Amino acid sequence: MQCLPHLVAIVGPTATGKSDLAVELAQELGGEVINADAMQLYRGMDIGTAKLTEAERQGVPHHLLDVLDVTETASVAAYQRQARGVVEDVLARNRTPILVGGSGLYVQAVIDDLTFPGTDPEVRSKFEAELARVGPAALHQRLAELDPAAAAAILTSNGRRIVRALEVIEITGKPFSANLPKPGPPRYGAVLLGLDRPVEALDERVDLRVTRMFDAGLVDEVRRLEKVGLREGRTASRALGYQQVLAELDGEQDMAEAAAETAKLTRRFVRRQRSWFRRDLRTRWFDAADPALVADVRAALAP
Repeated sequence: MQCLPHLVAIVGPTATGKSDLAVELAQELGGEVINADAMQLYRGMDIGTAKLTEAERQGVPHHLLDVLDVTETASVAAYQRQARGVVEDVLARNRTPILVGGSGLYVQAVIDDLTFPGTDPEVRSKFEAELARVGPAALHQRLAELDPAAAAAILTSNGRRIVRALEVIEITGKPFSANLPKPGPPRYGAVLLGLDRPVEALDERVDLRVTRMFDAGLVDEVRRLEKVGLREGRTASRALGYQQVLAELDGEQDMAEAAAETAKLTRRFVRRQRSWFRRDLRTRWFDAADPALVADVRAALAP
């Protein structure tokens, strides 16, 4: 297959097989993979984010993996600048950029004209203090009243993003979701490919994936990262799996309970991802369990 003069974005819920498809397509298209998973930006967060190993990447260049320390806060605005720079570099070398990940806002930041409102330290501090006092669930309930669309896209446990949404609402006087553009023609002539599976099958894959993560040493990974500041990281410490292990390290250290909670919250997160990505009518969807998946995707990308 010839190298195509546009960007390919592979999106969809966790555990659908996006990373493996990206590698296979990159090999056929003469492409390079660009990470669009917020938690895979972090160095050392490998097992819990299902980051591909060097061997699994099969020699395909991967960009924007391992670019942040766990003490740093991930920023969509910063990611947008970096990712677009990588896309343009890959295109300039006549190769195909393949954007892959389940962080919907990160994907949209690359392919759409997404702008980010400023920040107000006083307003931010007010909401952060309230977060510390009442917890994320109470603030999420308020966000749901002010901006149901934003609340539907943000996990109840994600205090940082809830605070940001409330801050933007107070600063701009508009819903946080109003700052998201209505999808139009995507940048870079992007073709959006969505992977999904039946709900029951995906739930089983999530459960198996979480079991394998804990068997592969997730708890030891968290302990190592704790020594380099994981607890201080406002984004990294809240990642699914990592947050649950940290909580058990502080308590009864029941890692079976941590695994069960991680699986439950991941299944819930998968449903939010599906809702987010299905709203974009530009995406062409494929059944990731279909044996003809790769052939169907090839046909969709054929000039």
